[in-house]
Amino acid sequence: MDKVKFGLIGYGAWGGHHARAIEQNPRAQLRAVAARSNATLERACNEVPSATLYTDYQKMLAREDLDAVVVVLPTDLHYEASRAVLESGRHLLLEKPMALTLEHCDALTALAAETGKLLAIGHEFRLSSLWGKVKQIIDSGAIGDPLYALIELWRRPYRQGSNGWRYDINRVGNWILEEPIHFFDLARWYFQTIGDPISVFAQASASRLDHPELQDNFSAMLRFPGGAYALISQTLSGWEHHQVVKITGREGALWATWSGAMDRTFEPKFSLKHRRGDAVDEVPLSKITGEVYELRDQVEMMVRAILDNAALSATGADGRWSVAMCLKAQESVDRGAEVKF
Repeated sequence: MDKVKFGLIGYGAWGGHHARAIEQNPRAQLRAVAARSNATLERACNEVPSATLYTDYQKMLAREDLDAVVVVLPTDLHYEASRAVLESGRHLLLEKPMALTLEHCDALTALAAETGKLLAIGHEFRLSSLWGKVKQIIDSGAIGDPLYALIELWRRPYRQGSNGWRYDINRVGNWILEEPIHFFDLARWYFQTIGDPISVFAQASASRLDHPELQDNFSAMLRFPGGAYALISQTLSGWEHHQVVKITGREGALWATWSGAMDRTFEPKFSLKHRRGDAVDEVPLSKITGEVYELRDQVEMMVRAILDNAALSATGADGRWSVAMCLKAQESVDRGAEVKF
């Protein structure tokens, strides 16, 4: 096999970026796209004219010669589509969150093992030259064991999603599963040498009186073994898109920032600083970073996993942990109490 033949299910706001990432990879080919609406179908026709288009992904899976499929659908549709992909004998790259329930996460992981296919979860921040460099420095021991982390997002607007699906709590599950899930994954990843989290305490509030269930202000304390902890905080009532990660250990500290007009910007501002002793150094980064760029790295990761037997950046087990942390955080919000894992 010289190229990995990809299918894509979902062509909404992020589906188009996934398609572009596949098209830009020299060892990948986008063979087919399943789009759910006439508008997205027309856009796919204009943007990826070489791909065969479908309105029914089941027909795409039945007819097309595909090695891997990327699922970029609203969260409530993840399990059904992903199950169909794995049962059809294709490798799967599934956007976060993996599913709405742990039972569905477990079922997908079991099905991937049963069919012998790869199951990768779209935690693309792990592939970032910025957020990934933070992980490399931590793992090198340059700041000692991490003791404290602050992962914060300041952003607006409050996006509805295609046909307003994010305003339907039964479809979105909860807003913690939408954006903070990335930050829970980063916290667990950064503290990996210490161990998995042991508890979470979270609080949230809503600025929209017409949708009080959509809690756009959210903060959580994630506790790890040995007294280490991470603070995760977001608001969707700010402006633009500004993300900060600050981490301290006994030997030093890190401060990473990323800013753009929105999360999909191609021209972000970003930096990483490292304190060692009393000296604070600017850390050079290998390349530009941002979610639209990490999607390219994610496709490359998938291609290398299929063709070269390389490791996945985020597995089904990682995806399950991310969902579990978010569900426990929502439980903590609802109960007003700390919740253990």
